[in-house]
Amino acid sequence: MDLVLLVTLGVFAPLLGAAIVGLSGRRLGDLVSKSITTGLLFFSCAVAWIVFSQWTWGGLEAFTVELFPFINVGDFQSVWSIRIDALSAVMLVVVTSVSSLVHLYSWGYMAEDPDKPRFFAYLSLFTFAMLALVTAADFMQLFFGWEGVGLASYLLIGFWYKKSTASAAAIKAFVVNRVGDFGFALGILTVFWMFGTIQFAELFPMIAARAGTGWDFLGHTWSALDLAGALLFVGAMGKSAQFFLHTWLPDAMEGPTPVSALIHAATMVTAGVYMVCLLSPIYEYAPVASAIIALTGAVTALFAATVGLAQNDIKRVIAYSTCSQLGYMFFAAGVGAYQAAMFHLFTHAFFKALLFLGAGSVIHGMHHEQDMRKMGGLWKLLPVTYAVMTIGTIAITGLGIPGVGGLAGFYSKDSIIESAFASFTNGHSAMGLFAFFVGILAAGLTAYYSWRLVFMTFHNKPVWKDAHHDDHAHDDHASHAHLETHDEPLADDGHAHDDHAHHGPLKPHESPLVMLVPLLLLSVGAIAAGFVFAPWFIGDHEHGFWRGAIFVAEANHVLHDSHAVPTWVKWSPLILTLIGTFAAFWLYVLKEGMARRMADRGGVVHAFLYNKWYFDELYEFVFVKGARAVGDLFWKVGDVKIIDGGGPNGMAWLSRKFAGGLSRFQSGYVYFYAFVMLLGLAGFLAFAIYAWGA
Repeated sequence: MDLVLLVTLGVFAPLLGAAIVGLSGRRLGDLVSKSITTGLLFFSCAVAWIVFSQWTWGGLEAFTVELFPFINVGDFQSVWSIRIDALSAVMLVVVTSVSSLVHLYSWGYMAEDPDKPRFFAYLSLFTFAMLALVTAADFMQLFFGWEGVGLASYLLIGFWYKKSTASAAAIKAFVVNRVGDFGFALGILTVFWMFGTIQFAELFPMIAARAGTGWDFLGHTWSALDLAGALLFVGAMGKSAQFFLHTWLPDAMEGPTPVSALIHAATMVTAGVYMVCLLSPIYEYAPVASAIIALTGAVTALFAATVGLAQNDIKRVIAYSTCSQLGYMFFAAGVGAYQAAMFHLFTHAFFKALLFLGAGSVIHGMHHEQDMRKMGGLWKLLPVTYAVMTIGTIAITGLGIPGVGGLAGFYSKDSIIESAFASFTNGHSAMGLFAFFVGILAAGLTAYYSWRLVFMTFHNKPVWKDAHHDDHAHDDHASHAHLETHDEPLADDGHAHDDHAHHGPLKPHESPLVMLVPLLLLSVGAIAAGFVFAPWFIGDHEHGFWRGAIFVAEANHVLHDSHAVPTWVKWSPLILTLIGTFAAFWLYVLKEGMARRMADRGGVVHAFLYNKWYFDELYEFVFVKGARAVGDLFWKVGDVKIIDGGGPNGMAWLSRKFAGGLSRFQSGYVYFYAFVMLLGLAGFLAFAIYAWGA
């Protein structure tokens, strides 16, 4: 089959699955619905790996297939296209690999949910929107995919819509992302204003010649490319949960765990990183915007790592880990190491999806318990889950020996940290040194909270043995259908409590094979993706691999110089990682219970971290209550008192008062009416005499 046709079918296969199951899922039944969507996703995954292998080893050249006109308004021309180059090939593999495995994993995790067709249709719809985004050849299709994944994310976060916290989290994600998307739309309009086109193939060659273009505003000349780059990055901040627009990501854990793995770990949240790397021709000539990206990414990496130290929900720890790792990717792109950013995006997809799905296996085995303080001693009961979670933890912490090797995260994260240092020493980025020190500090914090999760969950005293479910235990076989006739509370994952009391603890159990197979496959990626693909992404073959997909200006030698940084720079991440690992081992294994006693005593630092730097409270006060106060001012004062009071309500009041005064003359007595008539006649005669005399 022709490769172009094969790619086209691969991109649209998830849409076909979403349409069939979304419209006819109830009639088709659960098994057929799952089979259609999962089968089509594995087909798309096979196509993606064919494209990626052909690009990497087969000499495939970049091409664009124009399918049909999308939007034509004057010079604003958009054609729905499929663009294949190094960036899209990498993203195709990431999106379809994780999505297909999540589909398979969900066969087990969502086994007792009555709305499986709807769930699988939403997953496939999301995957199509993501594929449309990463294969876009212009800003309009990119924006369509951007909003499409936002819509699918909203539907999936709020999938258990009868759970109030899930609905609230879905709305929060939708609103926060609209803030970022507003900046993204303004950035697109700025690019169109500057260049008169939104087609990447037409736009990128023109950027260098317009690098000095200014924009006069408020008495100051602004760099137009920096303005466009900064506005576009605002969109990336929302979609990729960067500092200030990050608050939606932890709350999004209210959705089913497979959703967390697919959308909020490996695919949608990396769309911002992909967009920045795709637009490298803009950012190479927008130093201010690049500095903003590097600063924001570094602050996000540190912020999320500190918050992850104090969280107890197993999914929220991994969520803040995602936020921190995205910060690494952004400051890599901000200092000019786009290749390292994409490499970390690639490796991160495997080990972070592994960690999220592993957490789902723990939750499933613990009968939907998510609090790590109620776990412990699970390594014997969940041996496969324990093994894969350990692999994922080693990968994310970047444990490895410079010059020897390690798992996936070692290669990509160390490359980012070394690139940040190199960008400062060679004068390419003033933010490089700050990003470097933040990167190694965040590496130590990452090791601490990652191993803390492993020790609290799989080691230590099995706290679950002390739990007595004398009321209603969480039951992994309960469903939403149960809620339609019973008013019982929902468990943390949206399932209902069982209506049969269980006396004594429910023994944890290993997950079924259909959930373990995706974990094992992702483990292979977490182990091998680093050393297998490092030469192609950031090593000797990187020029041949990227071949034009990422633009690097002549003055940008960051990636090249990163290979020649001092020895102490190469060893710094490992040293901090070992310190973080030992600290977690000391507090949670050797001195078991010490960390919990410290947390129970509270304190300013613990409260600050546990409450996520109080961002939610701050936003609630400033934006939610502030918006309500402004609304009340315009409503109660402006509308009710001024407009209505001085307008229709005021005239109505005056009319009532005047009519009330006149009504007093309607007494019903003849002599009163005669007296009034006499007064009127007298007044008329007086006026006539006055007028005659004049």
